[in-house]
Amino acid sequence: MKVVNCTVKSIESLTTIVHKVVLTPQSDITFKAGQYCQVVMGPEDKRPFSIANPSHELSYIELHIGADPVNTYAYEVLEKCRQEGELALEVALGDAFLREDEKPAIVVAGGTGYSYAKSIVYTCLHEQPKRKISLYWGAKNAQDLYEIQELTALSALHENFSFHPVIENLDSIENDTWHGHIGFVHKAVMKDYPQLTGNQVYSAGRFEMSATIRDEYLPIGLDRNDLFGDAYAFI
Repeated sequence: MKVVNCTVKSIESLTTIVHKVVLTPQSDITFKAGQYCQVVMGPEDKRPFSIANPSHELSYIELHIGADPVNTYAYEVLEKCRQEGELALEVALGDAFLREDEKPAIVVAGGTGYSYAKSIVYTCLHEQPKRKISLYWGAKNAQDLYEIQELTALSALHENFSFHPVIENLDSIENDTWHGHIGFVHKAVMKDYPQLTGNQVYSAGRFEMSATIRDEYLPIGLDRNDLFGDAYAFI
């Protein structure tokens, strides 16, 4: 882990709440896909965010910040980017990084947990191009799946990559325009994989989701050593 000073290159609104912040590090960085950084707001105030770019792209750091004024924890970081144009980051932390393995990888992301998943997926396709990898990305509404078009196109380019969008609220779209799963994202995985023996699972989302994944996936064959997520260090 090291502290890296970064300048803000761009801020892009992905939804009304989620913003993509691209930073330019002022010194060399290294990280593993799936690791995270901590924004240093003060000596005792460090706020974690997943690194969204693949680990072979080291000229920038991409963060997906879900922020509105009600969520001051993230909103204050976004405002610091806007007002000061720079951030200090601790890079890189976490043990839920992509493993080099022949087992198929299933990545389960809820909401902005997609930033973790994005780094895993793009890195795997680059560094382990023959490995089968599936992404299940869940959100309440279809408009919250802000990179659905890019991921759909990516799955068309890579026969070993499959993308499965999941929404909870069918009322948010026209019924005849949705061809993905409906319901909770972890349940969509179980529908497609009644048995998980021989797979690896990478998860990112609320602690409640991570706990449910652990409780429901292990009984259907997932080895505990093949389940990865930063939440498991705390729950």
